[in-house]
Amino acid sequence: VQLQAFGGGLVQAGGSLRLSCAAPGLPYSYPVMGWFRQAPGKEREFVSTINWSGDSTYYADSVKGRFTISRDNAKATVYLQMNSLKPEDTAVYYCAARKSSLRSTKLNEYDYWGQGTLVTVSS
Repeated sequence: VQLQAFGGGLVQAGGSLRLSCAAPGLPYSYPVMGWFRQAPGKEREFVSTINWSGDSTYYADSVKGRFTISRDNAKATVYLQMNSLKPEDTAVYYCAARKSSLRSTKLNEYDYWGQGTLVTVSS
């Protein structure tokens, strides 16, 4: 299983970015998808997760109201729309896939990971 995240870049505070995670063949076998991030010198942390149908989403408190996760199963792609970005959102963002249909915010409960994409928010 190969996940590929892209869409990161440099943006000013208050700006927006949309991350994408291409996951060929995933939707049926891995119903739950998630986004995590790792800031310099910090541990990787949960950002958001979405279920198979896209009607159940969950966010970390730090991004709630600013980030939106969505998925297009026909394209086997998951998105993370990030608005009102803050310097503290600077991190490498990773997408992950989970075999179970149960929602999870825990890193070790995701089965596959993509390479990260760097998001840098300048003040």
